[in-house]
Amino acid sequence: MTLPAPFPFTDAISLNWMPPSPERERVVAVLNGVLGDALEARGHALAIPMRLRRDGVPLDLTPAALEAAIPRPSGRLLVLAHGLCMNDLQWCRQGHDHGAALARDLGCTALYLHYNTGRHVSTNGREAAELLEALAGAWPVPVTELVLVGFSMGGLVARSAWHYGTAAGHRWPGRVGKLVFIATPHSGAPLARAGHWLDLALGARSFTLPLARLGQARSAGLTDLRHGSLLDEDWLGRDRFAASAALPQALPLPAGVPCFAMAATTGKREGDFKDRWLGDGLVPLGSALGRHHDPARALGIPQARQWIGYRMHHLDLLGRVEVYEQLRQWLGEG
Repeated sequence: MTLPAPFPFTDAISLNWMPPSPERERVVAVLNGVLGDALEARGHALAIPMRLRRDGVPLDLTPAALEAAIPRPSGRLLVLAHGLCMNDLQWCRQGHDHGAALARDLGCTALYLHYNTGRHVSTNGREAAELLEALAGAWPVPVTELVLVGFSMGGLVARSAWHYGTAAGHRWPGRVGKLVFIATPHSGAPLARAGHWLDLALGARSFTLPLARLGQARSAGLTDLRHGSLLDEDWLGRDRFAASAALPQALPLPAGVPCFAMAATTGKREGDFKDRWLGDGLVPLGSALGRHHDPARALGIPQARQWIGYRMHHLDLLGRVEVYEQLRQWLGEG
């Protein structure tokens, strides 16, 4: 079943029975991942507006408000972008948050992008570029370096934001010192169907299981994940539900910016058949590392800037100590 947007069921969606809590935010994030474009088209209250948040609190991007919210701002900013059907609070997994730990150990300030993952990646990328430009202009101290870390879809949004920010002549791309991609499906995810992501995002919670029936819905964000679409041209004037959808335009990584890629595989070693077909259960190993049989689409990330975690699933990359140690090493260099 393919549900067009706007899709009438969105008018009946309400979570008023759930009090404000991380669980409610989790359910809202899933709804946005699966139906976010339709929610936005309807002007629905559950459509997530894009914001930068810290500890789950939206930041007002004015110098006075930022100075009040962040008592000791660093000139080195770390901006983290979450994945599909997720929210910024889910960077914390099993008591560990990569962003908070990096801020503590490297002396940077960590901020978190919170966005509607059901929208097109390019729509989120364009808005994220505007948001980062506002952040750079309002930050209380001079921005010496901006580091972007994207998990899963968040890495695609970061790449798209770079493209649109550069095209618009923004200042912030010139401050980007490093880009880190964690399980980002650069060349797509074969399992980009709502059911698989819903199972992962909702888990086996009894009160969220009824949402599994939405598994056949496919938001714009979900269809973008099939091939790793980054630009408006990848979907404007096209049938995004077509089985033989054309490949998106190839977009190289930013020249002169060190880029790093982390991937996981449920296999025991590289070369295991699971690497190619399953990877971490959602994103194939080659896609996460920016590899492609077409040289024009291969990202060319140096081997020294690639890292593979074995016997790991997609979300394991958010909580494993060895993943954090590698992030700290990469971001501590230079």
